[in-house]
Amino acid sequence: MTDDPDAPGGGGRSGFSARLLRGGSEPDPRFTLANERTFLAWIRTSLALLAGGVAVEAFMADLFGSELRKTIAVLLLVLALVIGGGSFFRWLNVERAMRHKTPLPLPWIAPILAVGGALVAATMVVFVVVRPA
Repeated sequence: MTDDPDAPGGGGRSGFSARLLRGGSEPDPRFTLANERTFLAWIRTSLALLAGGVAVEAFMADLFGSELRKTIAVLLLVLALVIGGGSFFRWLNVERAMRHKTPLPLPWIAPILAVGGALVAATMVVFVVVRPA
């Protein structure tokens, strides 16, 4: 396959996708589809965190004080925002790396998710330990 959209048999990209992907050669479609599935998994994770943040704020007023409830909800919502937004850039960077046959980039959103989840869990542990029986 060639990158020149005007060449016989074409196959190259033009317009917005060409600017976004910055050239290279088309990877095996299986790899592109696997990259999309990973992107969608990050989006699902983001949506779950978003739903968790909304649920904490909406339904936990009887269990948590307002400051703790707000802290946990905001942590979950910010984490959802970062993971959801970062997943697009992860997808794009992996797609570019595959097209240019360079090493895949490290997933910087994975440690953010791990640290964010640990912060939420630590906040909950402190709440459980400090809360009177």
